Amino acid sequence: MKIAIAQLNFHIGNFEGNLQKMLQAVEEAKAKQADLICFSELSTCGYPPRDFLEFDDFIELAEQTIAKLADAAQGIAIVAGSPSRNPVVEGKDLYNSAYFMADGEVKQVQHKALLPTYDIFDEYRYFEPANEFQVVEYKGKRIALTVCEDIWNIGNENPLYTICPLDEMQAQNPDFILNLSASPFSYKQAETRTKIVQTNVKRYGIPMFYVNHAGAQTEIIFDGGSLVASPSGDIFDELPYFKEDVRVYELDAVTKGGQNKLQARNKMQLIHDGLVTGIRDYFGKLGFKKAILGLSGGIDSAVTAVLACRALGPENVHALLLPSQFSSDHSVDDARQLAENLGMTYDIIAIKNIYDSFMGELGPHFEGLPFNIAEENIQARSRGVLLMAYSNKFGNILLNTSNKSEMAVGYGTLYGDMCGGLSVIGDVYKTEVFELARYMNKDGEVVPENTITKPPSAELRPNQKDSDSLPDYDILDEILFHYIEKREGPQDIIEMGYDEKLVRRILRLVNINEFKRHQTAPVLRISPKAFGMGRRMPIVGKYLA
Repeated sequence: MKIAIAQLNFHIGNFEGNLQKMLQAVEEAKAKQADLICFSELSTCGYPPRDFLEFDDFIELAEQTIAKLADAAQGIAIVAGSPSRNPVVEGKDLYNSAYFMADGEVKQVQHKALLPTYDIFDEYRYFEPANEFQVVEYKGKRIALTVCEDIWNIGNENPLYTICPLDEMQAQNPDFILNLSASPFSYKQAETRTKIVQTNVKRYGIPMFYVNHAGAQTEIIFDGGSLVASPSGDIFDELPYFKEDVRVYELDAVTKGGQNKLQARNKMQLIHDGLVTGIRDYFGKLGFKKAILGLSGGIDSAVTAVLACRALGPENVHALLLPSQFSSDHSVDDARQLAENLGMTYDIIAIKNIYDSFMGELGPHFEGLPFNIAEENIQARSRGVLLMAYSNKFGNILLNTSNKSEMAVGYGTLYGDMCGGLSVIGDVYKTEVFELARYMNKDGEVVPENTITKPPSAELRPNQKDSDSLPDYDILDEILFHYIEKREGPQDIIEMGYDEKLVRRILRLVNINEFKRHQTAPVLRISPKAFGMGRRMPIVGKYLA
């Protein structure tokens, strides 16, 4: 038997576009004499469709797409993911299902049993879990159909679940496993899912064909990396990251094994390529073409500009340099140099006169009060007004350049430097931003060296440095990582040797600035715990306040 797997970039709700992609892949697989082609989880409608699933019309369109795929299943079997209706009154209205189609009709439907409801996942909100498991028989082979999380409860050892679908099917003696996945990207996910796949094939002694999404859906990025695994645990093949691909395999060769084709995994390359994919698909799927950002000469805006130019092309990215009376000459020079290195256009608009105008009006009201954060924020908001004006006039989408460290502790100005339609590096800690800049320069200087080596500064008052308000980023980011990613409390972190006063101050800053994060743009997710839908915190709370 020849098995094709199709790693495609789907578009949520674009049923016709998704169908045409799948039909094209079916023709490609048939040309290579494949007997079966498998697509990923919820491939008809895209993942995650969220509350679109509550619209009856949305489900009808998914059913129509399945009917058209079934019509195309002539001379080849097609396996695709799609929502299906629950025919009984009890339980949720829908299942998350894998459809097996052949000879022009739907032959069998296997529902997903394990419904993740944690971090960015909320599947139990919509779907009823499966309680029946039946292998598919096709051309003399017995196929275990599984959907994503169904392979993540090996031996029923995952405390989130009480059933192991593959254990249930084992008695039916399947010859191989198909897994239809929508496995979101984080820089650790490829390693984790590889271990899961390897553990499964070793446990059951049969091959697995694991098919993942590629591309991005708003903040969620899918890296592809679909896997074909032999019973020995060797990865017979791994599809490319962040790219569409269709490949065909001889089942006997995969079963025999003897080759291991895992790709090298570099954290900064994965983050870089993931963010480029996120920007490209956010713009492409929403019909946007051009971006604008404020270029300060600092590391964050520089890295964001590089990512935008690589995603959209430098001809589609424009920068505004917005110096104030506190901006250093070298910051303007660094910003100019970066723009020239990238081949992007830019304009310079000094904000001193705008700031002075505000202060002229506010002066009588502020009389006798010292310069403080109010005056700093007026500068940031003046820049935000100019950037949004440019965005409105020319249709360029404003990219936010705040990093995760700043977002965590509230080191940013609402309606100022926190403006934007998309937060590009809001899931990248400051220390990682520096690593990313170094990675971008691996083949020659793109980000000016001075931008990387100079002390970080918002330049909102004379001789200002980030270290005036924040601890060194090496220490700050470690504490933030333990609190945000690892969900460790203050006492746990203090016992690691960090200063108690510093820990409590940082964690308090994280909590009291939740209101800012609720008002920011979608954050491209590259870590196991990003700000946004995967981290749900109350704005008003007493914990660590």
